[in-house]
Amino acid sequence: MANTKRLCTLVLRLMAVAATLAAAVVMATSHERSNVLGLSFEAKYNHTPAFRYFVIANAIVTVYGFLVLFLPSKSQLWRLVVALDMVLTMLLTSGISAALAIGSVGRHGNSYAGWLPICGQVPKYCDQVKGALIASFVGLLIYAVLLLYAIHNVLDPLLLHKT
Repeated sequence: MANTKRLCTLVLRLMAVAATLAAAVVMATSHERSNVLGLSFEAKYNHTPAFRYFVIANAIVTVYGFLVLFLPSKSQLWRLVVALDMVLTMLLTSGISAALAIGSVGRHGNSYAGWLPICGQVPKYCDQVKGALIASFVGLLIYAVLLLYAIHNVLDPLLLHKT
């Protein structure tokens, strides 16, 4: 039974690492050049601080998730992992929120500020940003499940295990 739990946790952590790594790579490689009314411009992730933050947050969560894979199952550090899972889940949430806000402005514009949508001019770029957001959101859902499982398993909030 313990091996099954460890295997499930390992598979979920591998899926989370894959999702956050994919999100960081897809966002970091997103760029497209376009001409509008004779003016050339390039849409690139590093032109927007929110997208840079998104890539950095996903990279940090990816490295953390990879390192936790090598932690022994009987280690006392699993209590620290619960706290770090919480912190990094919130980091991932904030990165997704920041990128989603800018992505929404890019897709729909903002009529009050006079900002026009850009996704009509750079559809490949917008599709890559959307793909990165979806991958990161999948990673967030997996980390949320891992966090709930870790709280239940490591901290035993309902005191179900006898000491």
